[in-house]
Amino acid sequence: MSGLVTGDAVVLGLRPARLPSRALAVLLDMAVYGTGFVVVIVGLLAATAGLDDAAQAAVSVASFVLVVVGVPIAVETLSRGRSLGKMACGLRVVREDGGPIRFRHALVRGAMGVVELLLTFGAVACIASLVSERGRRLGDVFAGTLVVRERVPGARVMPVPPPPPWLAGQFAALDLSAVPDGLWLAIRQYLTRMNQLDPHTGAAMAVRLADDVVARTGTPPPAGVPAAAFLMAVVHERQSRDAARAFAPGPAPVQVQVQGQVPAVQMPPVTAPAAPAPAPAPVAPPVPPASPAPRGTGFAPPS
Repeated sequence: MSGLVTGDAVVLGLRPARLPSRALAVLLDMAVYGTGFVVVIVGLLAATAGLDDAAQAAVSVASFVLVVVGVPIAVETLSRGRSLGKMACGLRVVREDGGPIRFRHALVRGAMGVVELLLTFGAVACIASLVSERGRRLGDVFAGTLVVRERVPGARVMPVPPPPPWLAGQFAALDLSAVPDGLWLAIRQYLTRMNQLDPHTGAAMAVRLADDVVARTGTPPPAGVPAAAFLMAVVHERQSRDAARAFAPGPAPVQVQVQGQVPAVQMPPVTAPAAPAPAPAPVAPPVPPASPAPRGTGFAPPS
């Protein structure tokens, strides 16, 4: 692993390509370019059969330079450092800071490749690659480039073993905000590989990591709890909190009024008018009781 530092002070972990993979990529490229050169030179000789020998020699030299030197430079420039052989081997040419190469980088590498690869049959390139710490040939040194491996086998992530059931929920009130990420990474690496360690060494590492966690949280584990079980429970508690935070419902969306738009007026719901109540029936006035007929007294009014 090569630690390259970019202009932003970011360390890049790149795997430089070594001599066997680079040699295989060069052989594949030379086979492709050689086949193309043969096809081109045969076609040009057939087309220039009527010319003299000097003209045919000039055409042959120009074709050689174009196919063997110009085409690789153009391919590396357009593909950002990936020729056909490098694609097959999973390699790429990058700058020393990890960025993609440009035409000037490909031009310097191609010009130096004529001396390193063609004139000396690759002897100079092999010696320079073996001597260099990162497997660079002279063309890479002068161009400021590096050939790295793109297809790196990914490491299988081992899950952290679950804590004992009797420790579930025992550390719900534990403050884990002061535990740094580096300590979490060390705890995770220990828990995923503790079965591969020597028992005495693994127990000592568990005690040391548990002491670091207690020093950050200020809360000691319950009496009788093994250090490894304590670490499992603490990591499980942190994962539970992260999952709860990730899947927590978000706040309600806020309606934002855009300037220049008239907000919609919410009209009250329209309801059908209620049917008028029926008029009350007229009530007949009460009939006064009939007065009794006057009784006869025998008196007649005067006429």
